[in-house]
Amino acid sequence: MTVYEQKIGIKHWAEEDRPREKLVLQGRRYLTDAELLAILVGSGNREETAVDLSKRLLLFYKNDLDQLGKASIAELCKFKGIGEAKAVAIVAALELGRRRKETQPAEILKITGAKDAFDILSPILSDLSHEEFWMLILNRANHVKDKVLISRGGQSGTVVDTKIIFKNALDRNASYLILAHNHPSGNTKPSTEDLRLTRRISEAGKILDIPILDHIIIGDRSFFSFADEGLV
Repeated sequence: MTVYEQKIGIKHWAEEDRPREKLVLQGRRYLTDAELLAILVGSGNREETAVDLSKRLLLFYKNDLDQLGKASIAELCKFKGIGEAKAVAIVAALELGRRRKETQPAEILKITGAKDAFDILSPILSDLSHEEFWMLILNRANHVKDKVLISRGGQSGTVVDTKIIFKNALDRNASYLILAHNHPSGNTKPSTEDLRLTRRISEAGKILDIPILDHIIIGDRSFFSFADEGLV
């Protein structure tokens, strides 16, 4: 192998080209996704620099950080050069990013339509590999008072107890409720059970004078609104 064919490690790069130094000198927005990931990875292997390894990892997930964010530690460890410690660092960093999106501003959020509910709950539900059922608790002005996890299930469904929904609603003095759950498949079309459940909860809400304003099903980047379709 000639000197021109040898792999040059990151420590031999020009300082302004090394990910860590580049971040310090130029700021985080000047780094590519691969360079940011390389900082987490820390080192490559005998055949690749940390940046090359990060590019390969991103390429596998079609350069989609949302897809990478769904990867488990075991899945990441299948890549040559990614051990458990590196996989844990990647999963932790992407989870922090997800939680940052989930953090709501200090001002009171008002629901004016299904898209508002989707924007609040999508960061919680869109990356899950299992189903979860949540609800938003609203006051008389349609301001969100709280968001509550009702149940957690498997890939194909979760058990929802109507009594738990309305116990939480009564304990928090809810005026209105918005229901939500995710479909890990990404398909937001409601199932027969989704329709039946929504009708049952809506009827209970009418009796208790706590109307169900909507039920939204969340996929990866889309949602289905029962209210928009005239189903509540």
